[in-house]
Amino acid sequence: MKMDILVCGVGGQGTVLASKLIASAAMSLGNSVHSAETIGMAQRGGSVTSHIRIGDNAFSPLIPLGSADIIIAFEPAEAVRNLMYLKRDGFVIVNRIPVKPTTESLHDTGYDGSEMISYIKKKCGCLVVDASELCGELGSKFYNCAILGAAAGSGRLGISPEALISEMERRVPQKFIEANKRVFAAGIEAAK
Repeated sequence: MKMDILVCGVGGQGTVLASKLIASAAMSLGNSVHSAETIGMAQRGGSVTSHIRIGDNAFSPLIPLGSADIIIAFEPAEAVRNLMYLKRDGFVIVNRIPVKPTTESLHDTGYDGSEMISYIKKKCGCLVVDASELCGELGSKFYNCAILGAAAGSGRLGISPEALISEMERRVPQKFIEANKRVFAAGIEAAK
């Protein structure tokens, strides 16, 4: 298997956990995997980007510009910010729920993510996911596994849902496993 996957969002959304689940699931299937995170002011809501390169020819953990097969974006503006990494026939899975930046709270700009999603749709193939709807009363703490489920359900990730669930069971604290599995399954269904 050869696949370059970029996972992006803002600090606190669980992008690093999602990327670790993808990388470890790919390794459990016998693949060579390189990964790296570029974390800005993550604890303050800053950009977080994880690069996952699967395959024997991935000699560097960072995805070259224009080479990502798939972008999994937990926030619309972060998807647009990272589109330069997507290859020409690549695909984006994006959460439609925005994380409003500090500037939005200071000056009501009306940012709701919709312009970003329209832009993405014009540029490439995409699947828009409503993580809030998928997680329901469980809340935003579980958005990452809902979006990861949508990525698995889309068939574009190249990693089986079973392999990802197995890694969830190994890496997620016991008290959160069932909730994560529930939203992951909802994400799979949403992608169909």
